[in-house]
Amino acid sequence: MQLRRRSLLLAAAATPVAAAVPAHAAEKTPDSRGPLVIGHRGAAGWRPEHTAAAYTYGAQTGADWIEPDLVPTQDGVLVVRHENEISQTTDVASHSEFAARRTTKTVDGNQVTGWFTEDFTLAELKTLRAVERLPLVRNRNTVFDGRYQVLTFQEVVDLARKLSRTHGRTIAVFPETKHPTYFRSIGLELEPKLASAVRRNRLGPRECVIQSFEPTSLQRMTGLGVPLWQALGTTGGPYDLVSSGDPTTYADMMTPAGLAGIARYADWIGPDKSSVAGTSLLADAHAAGLRVGPYTFRSENQFLPADLRRVGGADDFGDAFAEYALYYRLGVDAVVTDFPDLAVIARRGL
Repeated sequence: MQLRRRSLLLAAAATPVAAAVPAHAAEKTPDSRGPLVIGHRGAAGWRPEHTAAAYTYGAQTGADWIEPDLVPTQDGVLVVRHENEISQTTDVASHSEFAARRTTKTVDGNQVTGWFTEDFTLAELKTLRAVERLPLVRNRNTVFDGRYQVLTFQEVVDLARKLSRTHGRTIAVFPETKHPTYFRSIGLELEPKLASAVRRNRLGPRECVIQSFEPTSLQRMTGLGVPLWQALGTTGGPYDLVSSGDPTTYADMMTPAGLAGIARYADWIGPDKSSVAGTSLLADAHAAGLRVGPYTFRSENQFLPADLRRVGGADDFGDAFAEYALYYRLGVDAVVTDFPDLAVIARRGL
């Protein structure tokens, strides 16, 4: 009874405006068959993430959507980085003029040391260059280090539209609000800036789907006319709820009652792929009227189930096609992948 009460409280906090957006609006694949392929941070398996090269390669090889993670600059511009701490994804540490900005902050309850986007203007960030985040895993991508600027969200929207024209199909943007409670606490709210960008660019439901791990961030963007996607973790609960004393966990949100609550404000859920196989989550979500797009599909042995790993090292490729086939057979509506080209090839086998 207490679990149901928590889930219903979460549902009651939501507004139903987003339910007016057709859940299928951004779901048509080029051949109208099979699940959507979402290029995680572009095509992070082949190019440094969140770069023009990663997004372009993802679209060229068949991604239906491309995913930019959003964080703000000091002067309030949305830029695309996986985290606001940028020492792992840019060459900021080699810029002596920014050495004094290295600091330690508490973000979502965790102490983090490094350089943070909110301490830089856009002009300053534009002097940095992107680097591969996992150089020991994806050494092949380090050849591109230093070649690409940090992009703004507007630049990603413009690029997606250019790529759509080039390839003769709509390539949607799939922005995620990162650490929205934290940014709200320091006066750099993400949601108004994202909502403004959606309206300014007249992004419709086939061009944009907004995601977040924090339900209150999504609930602030109902009524925009684009689908909303509730991302789900594997442990604990969303930081916005945890920090407010709400005991609702991700596990609670993945129960039938929790899914019914999510369906009041969102069209999709994005669980970790491990939460889907061997569980009733997919069927329960579909019964609640939600689409399901598990994350994150990667090809290296270390990211694959043990029975799909091949002889070689942890960073060598295993049987990624077998993993896609498994989830496609289960009936997922999308896959979020670092290797959209491989997911598209696997989809052709349906």
